[in-house]
This record gives sequence, structure tokens and C-alpha cells, in this order.
Amino acid sequence: MKLYESLCILRPVQAETENERVIEKMKEVLSQAGANILNFDNSGKKKLAYDIQHERKGTYITVQFEGPPTVVFELERFQRMEDQVMKFMTVKLNPSDLVAVAEAEAEASGEDAGDGGNQFQ
Repeated sequence: MKLYESLCILRPVQAETENERVIEKMKEVLSQAGANILNFDNSGKKKLAYDIQHERKGTYITVQFEGPPTVVFELERFQRMEDQVMKFMTVKLNPSDLVAVAEAEAEASGEDAGDGGNQFQ
């Protein structure tokens, strides 16, 4: 199985239930297509670098998963058909990329753990 990461920008809606519906449907599409979800991150509303479909803000969703290539087709088909989705992109990851990200997160959480801010020990 191959590793993938998908970034999706949803419309900023007043009712969060609409975005929750899209997120749950996205998880359902992935699981029905045979994907194993490794990480799912809802980063919330952020300002866009430029207007997309006359919107200045968007809700960022990032999902890392592993599965056969047909999973990507099913996920992108869902994202194309869903009105809430403004932009999306899916890329194939190297396993070493996930290790590097995990190490960086562990290091960042280690700095926050109260080592006194001294990096030169």
C-alpha cells in the first residue's frame, strides 16, 4: 500500500455542522475505498492567500492515509462533486517523509515540555 496526503479547503460556513457532514463523508469514502487513515487534521478557518470562488477564508482539512491508488480516485471524485470543497490536492508521500514529520513534532513537543528553553545542553 502507498502513502498519500490530501489537503482540502472547505467553504467557510456559519453552521459548523455542514463542514462536519463533509468531513464525516470524506472519512466514509476513504474507509469504503479500503484506505487506512493515519492522521486527520482539521486546522480550522484561515485566511486564504487569494480569493477562491469569491471567498477570503477557508477551512483547511489535511488527511494522511495509506491504500491502493483507487482510493485517490474515489476521494478526488467525492471532492469534485461536493459543493463545500473549494480546492483540493492529493500527493503521494515517501515513508521517510512521515518519519521526518514525526521527529519534528516530537522535538517541538520536547521543547514545550519544560527543558528551560536551553537548546545547548
